[in-house]
Amino acid sequence: MSSPNPITAALAQRPLLILDGALATELERRGCDLADPLWSAKVLIENPSLIQAVHADYFAAGADIAITASYQATIPGFMARGIAHAQAILLLQRSVALAQTARDQFWADPANREGRLRPLVAASVGPYGAFLHDGSEYRGNYGLSVAELIEFHRPRMAALADAQPDLFACETIPCLAEARALVALLPEFPHLTAWISFSARDGAHTAQGESIAEVAAEIAAHPQVAAIGVNCTAPRFLPDLIRAVRAVTDKPIVVYPNSGEVYDPVGQCWIGTTDIDDFVAQARQWYAMGARLIGGCCRTTPNHIRALAAWAAAGVNHD
Repeated sequence: MSSPNPITAALAQRPLLILDGALATELERRGCDLADPLWSAKVLIENPSLIQAVHADYFAAGADIAITASYQATIPGFMARGIAHAQAILLLQRSVALAQTARDQFWADPANREGRLRPLVAASVGPYGAFLHDGSEYRGNYGLSVAELIEFHRPRMAALADAQPDLFACETIPCLAEARALVALLPEFPHLTAWISFSARDGAHTAQGESIAEVAAEIAAHPQVAAIGVNCTAPRFLPDLIRAVRAVTDKPIVVYPNSGEVYDPVGQCWIGTTDIDDFVAQARQWYAMGARLIGGCCRTTPNHIRALAAWAAAGVNHD
């Protein structure tokens, strides 16, 4: 059984935890075609060993936490592809097993343990908008009640919980209603905690437009919320967002922004460049402002995480 709050336990040993980087865009970089409603969850069916390899590379780069390939994996999403209900549950659980296997293989080598914490596996619970596959995770405004969102998320969270991850990563959440649904479900899984991470439209508001400070104050108060923060958001917004969250809670702040490139939905491509040194320089600022779990989202790579981990080992987590 997992520790009641593995984030608290880990932060008692280190002031900063390094998350992994992107999974889906990293799979694309390695040749996967993710132009599909299932997105990265498609690879759980077609090439699970590649997902495990990406997890392994992030652990080798220095990640303290892996986020599973279940962001866009849902039971109705799989069933829409003709996959039986029972098999859909097994695919969700496979996402956890792949990360656990990669972690356990990494940790089995004594050389990998030097100066490291045993990495954690966070089961990704993506937003309802990811299931819709229409960009709603960056808008919110689903038109669903909290009760309806609870019913959507419950079966997936139950399947993931049965695979015994260390915690949930409820991520890219665009609105307060969905966050309320997720924290309402947590007592059904008393042995697990979660971080709740929002998508944001600017330095003060969730993707749907609510005050990030007001949302964070409410959600962070839940006893099973281990950390709260922002992901899949432009790095330039993070200082203001961290400041806003820090002002309303003492819970650890988690941030894993995109690389800094901007996605063009018309051309279906990423525009701009990302400099790893610049990303790390910004991460130093995020840490100084109060972020305690830092990683990367879309378009970040094992090289980003390697650079973050090297800075953390030398400048933050050294004895």
